[in-house]
Amino acid sequence: MGVLDGKVVLVTGGAGGIGKECALLAAREGAKVVVNDLGGSVAGGDVGDAGPAEMTAQEIRAAGGEAVSNSDSVSDMNGVKRMIEQAMDSFGGLHAVVNPAGILRDKMFHKMDDGDWDAVIAVHLRGAYNVTRATIEHFRNQEDGSYIHFTSTSGLIGNIGQANYAAAKLGVMGLSRIVAMEGAAKNVRSNIIAPFAWTRMIATIPVKDEASAQRVARMQNAMRADQVAQLAVALASPASPVSGQIFAVRGNEVVLFDQPRPVKSLARMEGWTPQSILDHAFPAMSPDFTDLGASATVFPYDPV
Repeated sequence: MGVLDGKVVLVTGGAGGIGKECALLAAREGAKVVVNDLGGSVAGGDVGDAGPAEMTAQEIRAAGGEAVSNSDSVSDMNGVKRMIEQAMDSFGGLHAVVNPAGILRDKMFHKMDDGDWDAVIAVHLRGAYNVTRATIEHFRNQEDGSYIHFTSTSGLIGNIGQANYAAAKLGVMGLSRIVAMEGAAKNVRSNIIAPFAWTRMIATIPVKDEASAQRVARMQNAMRADQVAQLAVALASPASPVSGQIFAVRGNEVVLFDQPRPVKSLARMEGWTPQSILDHAFPAMSPDFTDLGASATVFPYDPV
């Protein structure tokens, strides 16, 4: 018996990395899987290839599971609708969407062009919207459904050179939160995961100094995609009541993130002026300001 027995799961980006591990594990846990992957490059600029998604589907079938492949793009609503139709036609339903599909086009913001911005937003944020909007009514009608979207510490904490990626991933956080709130009465759940794992996307990050080389080595050796898949599949299970949360997976560590809430408030009965804010409000609040450190400053220790 698996935690997804009898369920149908759509996994985007399922040809490699986290997506592939999620698809393989979902199948081992009893799900029938639609494996989606455009088959393009990390930058998303190549013409899609149906082969990579089919290879994952074949691997599932060879192990005794049930899977079909799809090579549409999550950034195209018509393509996403075809994914859903394929799930219905092949397996008669759909119960969870695991959505790690993504691309990277890293560049310092002052050098970023519109194409780099639009492409990343289209896959990550528009893609999350597409797979959610195309399935939400079905999930609500059957009063059962789970979304597992993927965010990033690049958005939650920050990372230089990834303004497009960070903006998209924080947008996914907002989308997931509202879907969870609106879906609570219909047993529609939505959560997000910020993964730490060595994948094809992470391998594109330039190594510029010894410190970054050490961080990359830690990710390559101790933070694997299959570890992330364990949480994603647990969240996809109908046995999970969890919704509206932000998680990270870092090696064998599962992290629950807080969500933005007030940390300090100052009132001035006569009202504020720009000068009084400069003189009094900012100095009083400054001990509680969030620093500009990247994720390595928040997670400075080796993965467990």
